[in-house]
Amino acid sequence: MKKIIITAFIAVSAVFASNAQAPAPTPAPNPNQADITFDKEVNDFGMIPQGVPASYTFYFKNTGKEPLIVTSASASCGCTTPDWTKEPVKAGGKGFVKATYNASNVGPFTKTITVLSNGKRATVTLTIKGEVKVPTEATPPASPAIQEKPIK
Repeated sequence: MKKIIITAFIAVSAVFASNAQAPAPTPAPNPNQADITFDKEVNDFGMIPQGVPASYTFYFKNTGKEPLIVTSASASCGCTTPDWTKEPVKAGGKGFVKATYNASNVGPFTKTITVLSNGKRATVTLTIKGEVKVPTEATPPASPAIQEKPIK
């Protein structure tokens, strides 16, 4: 009797387990879905002076048929600040993602900005890179409006 109960339990468990593993149906792709296409996805600043923030604006176009909404643009670290088009971009319209790097540390850098949208490519990774050099006497000083001020 014990063997029958155990066998019945195993059989019922197998039936429930096989039903639980059935994959969910994949929705059909939307042919009108918005799509984000950047002019360029990597920018190399080359050599930049220490203490002078460097900015680059990546431009994109909505190559889909529905409005494109960029929900966020997040940087890989706190030394890079992103800004982006916040309003929906109509089909055929253009927008931007601007990345500003705080060039306070000397040496090479590579930073990424992850852009999330409702486009076919829901996630796009943009890259900025370059090398921060200590300013030489020949390099003019940075404008006071963009220099970092020491913490008192």
